[in-house]
Amino acid sequence: MPAINFSGPLRLRLSSFFALNRIAIGTYAGRALGRRIEPTWDVNLEIGVRFMRHQFTRAMSVASIAEGRLILDSLQTETPDEYAVDCTYQASPKGTWFVPRHQSSRATILYFHGGGYAFHGAMSIRFAAMLAHHIGAPVFAPDYRLTPEHPHPAQTDDARAAWEFIIEQKPAEEIIVVGDSAGGHMMLTLLRQLKDQGHEQPALGIGMCPWTDIGERGKSLHGNDQYDLVQGWMAVRFGHWLDPNGQFGRTELSPISYDYTGLAPLYLQAGGREILFDMIFDFAEKQANSGADILLDIWPNMPHDFQLLDSTQTASTEALNRIKAAVHFAMKEELVFPAISNTEFASGIFGEPDH
Repeated sequence: MPAINFSGPLRLRLSSFFALNRIAIGTYAGRALGRRIEPTWDVNLEIGVRFMRHQFTRAMSVASIAEGRLILDSLQTETPDEYAVDCTYQASPKGTWFVPRHQSSRATILYFHGGGYAFHGAMSIRFAAMLAHHIGAPVFAPDYRLTPEHPHPAQTDDARAAWEFIIEQKPAEEIIVVGDSAGGHMMLTLLRQLKDQGHEQPALGIGMCPWTDIGERGKSLHGNDQYDLVQGWMAVRFGHWLDPNGQFGRTELSPISYDYTGLAPLYLQAGGREILFDMIFDFAEKQANSGADILLDIWPNMPHDFQLLDSTQTASTEALNRIKAAVHFAMKEELVFPAISNTEFASGIFGEPDH
């Protein structure tokens, strides 16, 4: 059973708790009648997706984004996994170190959290601790500025400041940049900025369900609404919040517009049921055709950011093991990082898919 953690005002804790119970009862009742969102999902996954979609909808429907952030954090469910990680907050640049008690890699991970550039809460903290534990390497997670209060280029500037902080301590070839969702967008943006300014690339970029186009792209953006914890209209709004006046434009702010040939190798993961699936697929296909070093693994039945489900889902366990293997490969701690049966694209240093 997932653990439940509460935070914030009592009124929000109660309303979220009642919502979770209503969704759980409705899910069990639906299953008794033979109705499921996705036939392969267990009941806890279905309840979790339904509940997070409900919470995101509430959070993005209130007048105040500050209230929305409180709503999203008011009730968080967590897997029973425990992470042997020590956390230390630092003030400049703002962020938190997550240091595993048992290290197995010489890499240092720079991790950019997701949340559409608008949210940063308990889920992101859990993500960072999980990565540090499973990879066996220290993770620095910056607290970058959020939209809509701070539109582009605030996030890019904060990502660059975090990179400069890390590279003062480690050579580029020992740094891995990781991001989930909007954090994947930030990772890809940073790599391009480093190239444009003639700076060294990290050893590897890892994108977990990365946001690659800030506009409308692909049928999955709305076609997968029923399966995912976030909705297509939310992704579009996040794009508007990032560039509210269209000053920079979709092309400039969408990684899919650029050629990543010659940049750091990219390892990407996607869930086939997430709204961002088509744009992730399109990005990987474009880069593979251009000759970039890229590998994309797909778990067909999984929603957005499914990695956080950890040991409760076989796909999540596989995905985390693949991330660890990719890091060790980039550090030359493992000789190969082979394609697997659910690898869709593998080019450059990653070779060809095994199917």
